[in-house]
Amino acid sequence: MRVLIIGSGAREHALAWAISRSPQVSALYCAPGNGGTAAIAQNVPLHVMNFVQCADWAANHAIDLTIIGPDDPLGGGIVDVFQARGLRVFGPTKAAARIESSKSWAKDLMQRHGIPTAHARYFDTIEVARQFLASSECSYPLVIKADGLAAGKGVSIVSTAQEAEQTITEFMIERRLGEAGARILLEEYLEGREVSFFALSDGRTSLPLVPACDYKRAFDGDQGPNTGGMGAYSPPGSIDATLEQQIVETILQPAIAAMAQEGCPFVGVLYAGLMLTSAGPKVLEFNARLGDPETQVILPRLKSDLLALILAASEQRLAGQQIAWRSEAACGVVLASKGYPGEYQMGFPITGLDQLSPDILAFHAGTRLTESGQLVTAGGRVMTLVALGQNVAAARARVYAQVDRVQFQGRRYRQDIAAREEAP
Repeated sequence: MRVLIIGSGAREHALAWAISRSPQVSALYCAPGNGGTAAIAQNVPLHVMNFVQCADWAANHAIDLTIIGPDDPLGGGIVDVFQARGLRVFGPTKAAARIESSKSWAKDLMQRHGIPTAHARYFDTIEVARQFLASSECSYPLVIKADGLAAGKGVSIVSTAQEAEQTITEFMIERRLGEAGARILLEEYLEGREVSFFALSDGRTSLPLVPACDYKRAFDGDQGPNTGGMGAYSPPGSIDATLEQQIVETILQPAIAAMAQEGCPFVGVLYAGLMLTSAGPKVLEFNARLGDPETQVILPRLKSDLLALILAASEQRLAGQQIAWRSEAACGVVLASKGYPGEYQMGFPITGLDQLSPDILAFHAGTRLTESGQLVTAGGRVMTLVALGQNVAAARARVYAQVDRVQFQGRRYRQDIAAREEAP
């Protein structure tokens, strides 16, 4: 099969790595890809938000399957464009991707169908939001969310009315997140352990993947601003088989059934960001694709043929499918540019990848190859280094023992990824 992967992050590199291992693949392309995907696929200089250009290229190059990685093209309707051309594509339609692209739409869906989630209200004007903040209904801590897609940076937890006022001003007036913050949600704060849970869906059936935990804050101890993710590990010790089954039965399968019932069946990877509260698991948010950096620690644990599973989902035949997983745990640490998620510089040479142990995986994100073949930084999150181990603690020790071998100017990383899973 000739396969095209749309996207340029570490998630897409991990997808390309996993897909390349399938015996069904005859040619693999990434658009636009990065410095890492260039080693296992042919990079194609397409713009992920130019849907017609992408579809034209896929049609002209006899692509058998296109896999969409990032949220923006999914939310914008790239799948609809491919389907209208009769091209096979894996990912939800624009209508189904609303489960991520509009948090208010997703919240209404959950409330209509009894899916456990935090209570929330949404606001289109700052004046009405301020009225709520001044009312007796408002309590702190309070979660403030941008309604639209914000690259993982649209959630703030505030402890005071002053912080709340500052955040809603940044979102709704200053438009720090662009149009994503034009509408906001003010949401109940949930206590517990946060986890990421994923399932393949063919529109009717859900097939769960293994869970993971990611780290969204920029600095150790969960300090600093939200990022797209600074690291992850799998599996989290807080989830056992009984809880996994509860999550599938009370959250994932009901969500997929609800979307089919409402005329927008979800085909793709449904990502539930969950809080494990004392009252059971509750949904913080849904996403319409694999997570980044969670993908980088989930796919190395997969024994099954990922391409075969994706084909089964895209052809509505997931029922009866099984997934085999390696027993090892995985831990991934993101190497980021100084200043990320704020302003940062790019173009710095990356060295030391050839010094990594063979069992360390390096999934590139913000990297590119210069005309002379030099690998340089090209983004805020530069790459994710991943190790497997007998358990999470062993995987953590293995990746941190190697992380300093990779160097570039301004490199930084969190030192506490998966520390909570170490034995006391």
